[in-house]
Amino acid sequence: MRHLLTLEDWSQEQMAEAVTTARAIKAEPHKVADVLRRKTLAMVFEKPSLRTRLSFEAGMNQMGGHAIYYDTSTSPFGAGKETIADTVRTMCRYVDIIMARLFKHEDILEMARHATVPVINALTNFSHPGQILADLQTIEEHKGHLAGLKLAYFGDSFNNVTHSLLFACPKMGLHLSIACPSGNAYKPDPRALAAAQTHAAHHQVQLDVTQDAATAAREADVVYTDSWMSYHIPKEQAGERMTLFAPYRVTGELMALAKSDAIFLNCLPAQRGMEQTAKVIDGPQSVVFDQAENRMHMHKALLYLLLKEAGSLQE
Repeated sequence: MRHLLTLEDWSQEQMAEAVTTARAIKAEPHKVADVLRRKTLAMVFEKPSLRTRLSFEAGMNQMGGHAIYYDTSTSPFGAGKETIADTVRTMCRYVDIIMARLFKHEDILEMARHATVPVINALTNFSHPGQILADLQTIEEHKGHLAGLKLAYFGDSFNNVTHSLLFACPKMGLHLSIACPSGNAYKPDPRALAAAQTHAAHHQVQLDVTQDAATAAREADVVYTDSWMSYHIPKEQAGERMTLFAPYRVTGELMALAKSDAIFLNCLPAQRGMEQTAKVIDGPQSVVFDQAENRMHMHKALLYLLLKEAGSLQE
């Protein structure tokens, strides 16, 4: 059974297929209007979300299927009264595919171990693969290609977005520069970095982690940042983190160091004046709402591809 748990597990060819499929679905959605007819998606939410829920639910509906929203906070699973194994084994008797947005990455791995239908990781503390696949789609749409481009990422780098960029960018031929503070709490996970270094050497792309934001920004084709205050970070740390990450705020001056036609990405939600200025996110180089829209097209592609490979579709 093929799942999407982390992009570490997916090859260059599989990621490219997902991007190509998402772009085709976006261009001609009528061609897949009924491809998931009578198929059911279980959406397991431990973490709340605007984009994840709407993009999966709308996408499933647009392809003729149905999505069930399952909030773990009101369930035996969330109360610790039922194991992940029992929950998933039961779900697989009712639905054709599962997506889950969870706190612990170990929990999505446990779900996949017991699943007899495809499982999609819609976010864990370690990985956010669907987001980065949608980001690759957005970059290709705006730049025409992926290989040879430079993506510069700024800010908190011990997070799921950075790790997924590390797994994806070198395989897809993108140079990757990460600018973040020193310290293990802010730098990428060593495992993700080591995997990225191996793929960077194989694909002959540049990969670096620096404390100097200006160095990372120079000649970048894509400028990317993410929230400084992820769900798991206590609110009382906000002041400290604002001071720590201030040098990595994406400003107009930082964008000016990138290429003149560079695009700006943020997977949202975003706070103006924190990880980026309003001038940047609301400016002409920002494509954050194209990026958000592409979550739906990519999720439609993932649902289609995984169900097709599982032998669940009759076309």
